[in-house]
Amino acid sequence: MSKGTAVVVGVGAETGLGAALARRFAHEGMRVVISGRTEKRLRATAAGIDDAGGQVLIKVTDATREKDVVALFDEADVEADVELVVYNVGNNVAAPALDTTSELFEGLWRQNALGGFLVGREAARRLAPHQKGTILFTGATASLRARPPFIAFASAKAALRAVAQGLAREFAPKGLHIAHVVIDGAIQGEYAATNFADYVRSKGEDGLLVGPTNSI
Repeated sequence: MSKGTAVVVGVGAETGLGAALARRFAHEGMRVVISGRTEKRLRATAAGIDDAGGQVLIKVTDATREKDVVALFDEADVEADVELVVYNVGNNVAAPALDTTSELFEGLWRQNALGGFLVGREAARRLAPHQKGTILFTGATASLRARPPFIAFASAKAALRAVAQGLAREFAPKGLHIAHVVIDGAIQGEYAATNFADYVRSKGEDGLLVGPTNSI
């Protein structure tokens, strides 16, 4: 019997954190709803969960679009059984301040702060009446301090942290557990290898956080 539904927003590569969390929640007996912008990647992660006997539903979602987020929760919470929500969206882009366009700055803010707010709000809207549930937000080292060439990313991640703090203070008295979790380092996997190849090489064999496995 399912132990409730977990919604993971921001599932990309199978070696990424979002996919690993989805596998873990499925392993614990939860029905898992995974969402992201790329259907092919969602299907790859879902296939692994399904093959291992887990319950999984995919939903292509742009977390920065309000109607997409509302539709995601309308479908995920059809039986009012959502108990856990994870917001794991937010790409990192290296750009010195003088090379950071307003479009880049705003884009990172939308992925992190705006998307986090929309998902957190809709999750709280559905969980609060039941006076229970957990909402988790993925943070980074940049959530706590900014340094070049990641000023735009740090600003966006710090804003997400503020969103999580505000939601926690508002909804903790209503029975919700809301946390912002700082991942203090790069995770070994496809994303880091593709986007920060020089950095990965500079860290050496054991310099990154251990990448998750593909099994549940």
